Amino acid sequence: MAAGASELAHLVDRFGDVTVRDLAWLLFAPDLLRKGDAELAHPFASAPERETTLAWLDALDAAPQALHDHARNPKSTRLGIYAESLLRFFLANGPAARLIAANVPLRYQRRTIGECDFLLEAANGAQLHWELAVKFYLHIDGEDASRAVRLSDYVGPNLQDRFDLKHARLVTHQLALSSRAEFAALGFGGPWRAQLFIKGRLFYHGLNGARIEPAPEIGADHLRGWWLTASEWREARANLPGDDRAWVVQPRMAWLASRRLEAHAAQTLVAESDAMRARLENTLAPTMIAAYARDEAGSWIEQSRGFIVPDDWPARARAFAASAP
Repeated sequence: MAAGASELAHLVDRFGDVTVRDLAWLLFAPDLLRKGDAELAHPFASAPERETTLAWLDALDAAPQALHDHARNPKSTRLGIYAESLLRFFLANGPAARLIAANVPLRYQRRTIGECDFLLEAANGAQLHWELAVKFYLHIDGEDASRAVRLSDYVGPNLQDRFDLKHARLVTHQLALSSRAEFAALGFGGPWRAQLFIKGRLFYHGLNGARIEPAPEIGADHLRGWWLTASEWREARANLPGDDRAWVVQPRMAWLASRRLEAHAAQTLVAESDAMRARLENTLAPTMIAAYARDEAGSWIEQSRGFIVPDDWPARARAFAASAP
């Protein structure tokens, strides 16, 4: 029961608290993958559970301190850890499932061989093992334009990760942990149904996010963004709206749900937009930005997200993607 992009934006906007918005995004965003080699996880199994969860989030939005205390760690800038803490809070306190254990380590001959992210009991009594992944990849075209898109064509912005590698790790190793003898020896009983809880966004070349046919493993409704090189960003500046558009650099911990812009903050960003655009033209590392537009009521609404990458990034990304077998 994941939401499409427009429905997700409308749903998230009902919440005012940033952390509650991130949790709602995690629960309702469409899966990055189709059901295939792995069974996909669903936070709620029925329409009534979905509505009960929304009511629970409404109450949490009115009094979010417990969520803040659990999920916000000023010393941590790891998005995966943050997302994990959000999902753990939902499973421990929400209305749709019961958390049995989290971050369960498996050891073989005193060596840690893996860790089960979540063990839970669904409302229908099913015992589930969830593995969580929140990923953001940029699609890079191959040298052969006629070739079908592959998972290896989706690369991490810093070129240290690739979707095919992550997919293989999740399916062949992480999801298999609860079926190993080392897990059985821990005394959690079973059997456990292993499921993949995978969210995120994929970014395509061009300011409008090219509507190319994704790799066959990718979910049909996955969230999309765009990317431009620094030079392309420079050329596009002349055609970008001015007074009714604000561009905001998104720190890593703000990569999940859309954000709201207060009027005074947006006006400041518009005033500084030329300086920010100039900085992005000389970027040394891929940088995520969000575009906000002012609506008829004067509110500032997020319209899209994208990356500005250095001019040499596409060649390096293409080589990284081509190294796949």
